[in-house]
Amino acid sequence: MSIRLAALLTLAVAPAFCADWNAQLAERYMDSRQKEWIAWPMAMHSGVACVSCHTGLTYLLTRPLLRQALGEKTGPTLYENVLVASMRATVIRTDANDLFAGLKGVIIDQVYGAQVVLSSLVLAMDDAPRGKLSPEGEKAFDRMWSLQLKSGPDKGAWLWSDFDLDPWETKDSAFYGAALAALATGLAPADYQARPEIRENVAALKAYLREGQKTQPLHNRLFLLWASSKLRDLLPAADKQAILDELWRKQEADGGWSIQSLGQWKQRDAAPSSASTASNSYATALVAFTTEQAGVQPPQASLSRALAWLRSHQNPQGYWAAESMNHKHEAGTVPEKFMSDAATGYATAALLAAGNEGIQRTASSSKPRN
Repeated sequence: MSIRLAALLTLAVAPAFCADWNAQLAERYMDSRQKEWIAWPMAMHSGVACVSCHTGLTYLLTRPLLRQALGEKTGPTLYENVLVASMRATVIRTDANDLFAGLKGVIIDQVYGAQVVLSSLVLAMDDAPRGKLSPEGEKAFDRMWSLQLKSGPDKGAWLWSDFDLDPWETKDSAFYGAALAALATGLAPADYQARPEIRENVAALKAYLREGQKTQPLHNRLFLLWASSKLRDLLPAADKQAILDELWRKQEADGGWSIQSLGQWKQRDAAPSSASTASNSYATALVAFTTEQAGVQPPQASLSRALAWLRSHQNPQGYWAAESMNHKHEAGTVPEKFMSDAATGYATAALLAAGNEGIQRTASSSKPRN
């Protein structure tokens, strides 16, 4: 099983944007993190490997692009195969208690809602190059639509994890999850989004996202912008442009974006990054990647400056450093680099989408700058 997402991403030829960073070091970092991830008991708590928003999803997005850009002839890594196989294995588990037996209360349904959306997204990405959904992909989407909310303020969305953890698991994150569901639907092969049997589901999802964006942080609207590039008629052109205009206004003088520019996050004494106004690797990488997916090309001045910022901030270990917005994690623990995993995934994808000529193919041939 493989994730072959390269054909699904917007690629442009802009070789200069990749000359000053080291793709091979980024690849080594991401592989090493996945090795840690599947060995971490918390990631395997349900009996299958969790695909997290920060570490697993960004790995599956970016690792095939690195393989292609570096001219590697090998197939998917062990870690790609484990993550995708885990999502295929979950489609027969149609009860939240069966998959998350250790959780209690409303949170179990929230976590299950997140899981069914993420499994649909992962399998849509994996199945797309084959031209049709696999049997597991079909089951994943059927399960996802069966859990779509039919009433209440989040009608059209899904229950989503709320552990009071920025930026992916808060009270606002149902919108983020719905944007991922829209992305999954748009990425699914063989024009899945136009199937008559899901027409009402898709209409409810679009209505929720269009109306809900009015109160959402810019961070979540970036995922809406990405989804709108794949799901037809999700947003009118004026709404897309409004998101882009807001982004350009909030860009820092050095070309990056701060975490604070993407949302009014909870102030947490142990994690000052949520209040920082300095340019941040995760925020800048996410903006660069999602705007590229929306059709912005590197010659555009603001994107060009953002890519330059990313090229200059890969550290010697190959990753883009970003701190937790919630906790000060103990050094050397798996959670310590969750935000760095996300920053590295989106930064690498953004730089590769800008053009893969001029990538340094060996660690010794280019020393990334601090």
